Amino acid sequence: MLRFANKLEALVRIIGRVTATFTFVMVALTCVIVVERYWFKAGSISLQESVTFLHAALFMLAAAYTLAAGDHVRVDIFYGSMSPQKKAMVDLAGTLLLLFPFCGFLVWSSWDYVSISWQIREASQETGGLPFPFPAITKSFIPLMAILLIVQGVVILLRSSATLWAEDTSATPEAD
Repeated sequence: MLRFANKLEALVRIIGRVTATFTFVMVALTCVIVVERYWFKAGSISLQESVTFLHAALFMLAAAYTLAAGDHVRVDIFYGSMSPQKKAMVDLAGTLLLLFPFCGFLVWSSWDYVSISWQIREASQETGGLPFPFPAITKSFIPLMAILLIVQGVVILLRSSATLWAEDTSATPEAD
């Protein structure tokens, strides 16, 4: 069970690390935009939109990685001092009651939004903006983010269950 969880989390972490490179690309493009604007008195809508789309991709594709690393926002008043078993129960409940329903809603509510974008071959509304398929790809990151969060949620469920089962097996008296 934990082997499977580790493989799932490895996938999430690879996607997160690859996505992290978007930060460097965004900084480089922003520098190009600034130089282009102030030194050459020119501008490029497509470059500006590229930075925006990369930022959206970075945020959405790195969400599951952030959850895997434990760097997400958490109100840590009681959690930090809890035993591993109590943390596992909180993680289990939070995943089942909050994360999974939210992600399910996100996939369900974004499905038409994304599919229509692909059907109409949506391009930027700005003159000189990014052509199809860039807006559609960016919109596709919405359900993909939810799916990646679900994958990481499965990892949390498996690890929390293993922690709780380890407590149960160690607490049972051995038969004579």
